[in-house]
Amino acid sequence: MQGTKKITLRMCVACRASLPKNEMLRIVKCADGEIRLDFSGKLAGRGAYICNSGECIRKLRKYRLLHKTFSANVCEEVYLRIEEEFLGRE
Repeated sequence: MQGTKKITLRMCVACRASLPKNEMLRIVKCADGEIRLDFSGKLAGRGAYICNSGECIRKLRKYRLLHKTFSANVCEEVYLRIEEEFLGRE
Protein backbone atom coordinates (compact mmCIF):
# COMPACT_ATOMS: atom_id res chain seq x y z
CA MET A 1 0.00 0.00 0.00
CA GLN A 2 2.52 2.51 -1.16
CA GLY A 3 1.48 6.13 -1.69
CA THR A 4 -1.97 5.74 -0.16
CA LYS A 5 -2.85 8.90 1.72
CA LYS A 6 -5.51 8.85 4.42
CA ILE A 7 -8.27 11.43 3.89
CA THR A 8 -9.21 13.15 7.14
CA LEU A 9 -12.98 13.55 7.53
CA ARG A 10 -14.73 16.08 9.74
CA MET A 11 -18.41 16.47 10.61
CA CYS A 12 -20.28 19.69 9.89
CA VAL A 13 -21.80 21.14 13.08
CA ALA A 14 -24.82 22.37 11.08
CA CYS A 15 -25.87 19.53 8.74
CA ARG A 16 -23.85 16.67 10.33
CA ALA A 17 -22.40 15.58 6.97
CA SER A 18 -18.90 14.08 7.03
CA LEU A 19 -16.64 15.60 4.41
CA PRO A 20 -12.89 15.81 3.79
CA LYS A 21 -11.31 18.35 6.13
CA ASN A 22 -9.87 20.41 3.26
CA GLU A 23 -13.37 20.99 1.80
CA MET A 24 -14.74 22.53 4.99
CA LEU A 25 -14.38 25.79 6.87
CA ARG A 26 -12.93 25.77 10.37
CA ILE A 27 -14.29 27.94 13.14
CA VAL A 28 -11.83 28.35 15.98
CA LYS A 29 -12.10 29.52 19.57
CA CYS A 30 -8.70 30.98 20.44
CA ALA A 31 -7.12 30.90 23.89
CA ASP A 32 -8.25 34.50 24.48
CA GLY A 33 -11.89 33.46 23.84
CA GLU A 34 -12.20 35.05 20.41
CA ILE A 35 -14.25 32.99 17.93
CA ARG A 36 -13.63 33.41 14.20
CA LEU A 37 -13.31 31.68 10.85
CA ASP A 38 -9.96 30.06 10.25
CA PHE A 39 -9.39 29.99 6.49
CA SER A 40 -5.89 28.51 6.87
CA GLY A 41 -7.02 25.71 9.19
CA LYS A 42 -3.90 26.22 11.29
CA LEU A 43 -4.86 28.67 14.04
CA ALA A 44 -4.31 27.41 17.58
CA GLY A 45 -7.43 26.72 19.60
CA ARG A 46 -10.55 24.57 19.76
CA GLY A 47 -11.92 23.98 16.28
CA ALA A 48 -15.30 23.18 14.80
CA TYR A 49 -15.99 22.47 11.15
CA ILE A 50 -18.78 23.63 8.88
CA CYS A 51 -19.63 23.01 5.23
CA ASN A 52 -18.47 25.67 2.82
CA SER A 53 -22.07 26.68 2.06
CA GLY A 54 -24.27 29.65 2.86
CA GLU A 55 -27.03 27.33 4.01
CA CYS A 56 -24.90 25.81 6.79
CA ILE A 57 -23.59 29.25 7.80
CA ARG A 58 -27.20 30.43 8.19
CA LYS A 59 -28.11 27.31 10.21
CA LEU A 60 -25.16 27.99 12.48
CA ARG A 61 -26.64 31.36 13.41
CA LYS A 62 -30.32 30.37 13.39
CA TYR A 63 -29.83 27.50 15.83
CA ARG A 64 -26.89 29.10 17.68
CA LEU A 65 -24.84 25.94 17.21
CA LEU A 66 -21.57 27.36 18.56
CA HIS A 67 -23.04 27.50 22.09
CA LYS A 68 -22.97 23.73 22.40
CA THR A 69 -19.84 23.19 20.32
CA PHE A 70 -17.68 25.48 22.45
CA SER A 71 -19.63 25.04 25.72
CA ALA A 72 -19.89 28.81 26.05
CA ASN A 73 -22.31 31.64 25.43
CA VAL A 74 -21.63 33.09 22.00
CA CYS A 75 -23.07 36.53 21.30
CA GLU A 76 -25.01 37.39 18.15
CA GLU A 77 -22.18 39.66 16.96
CA VAL A 78 -19.90 36.61 16.55
CA TYR A 79 -22.44 34.90 14.31
CA LEU A 80 -22.86 38.07 12.25
CA ARG A 81 -19.08 38.48 11.88
CA ILE A 82 -18.74 34.84 10.73
CA GLU A 83 -21.48 35.39 8.13
CA GLU A 84 -19.78 38.59 6.91
CA GLU A 85 -16.37 36.89 6.66
CA PHE A 86 -17.89 33.98 4.75
CA LEU A 87 -19.85 36.20 2.35
CA GLY A 88 -16.81 38.43 1.81
CA ARG A 89 -14.84 35.37 0.73
CA GLU A 90 -17.41 34.07 -1.80
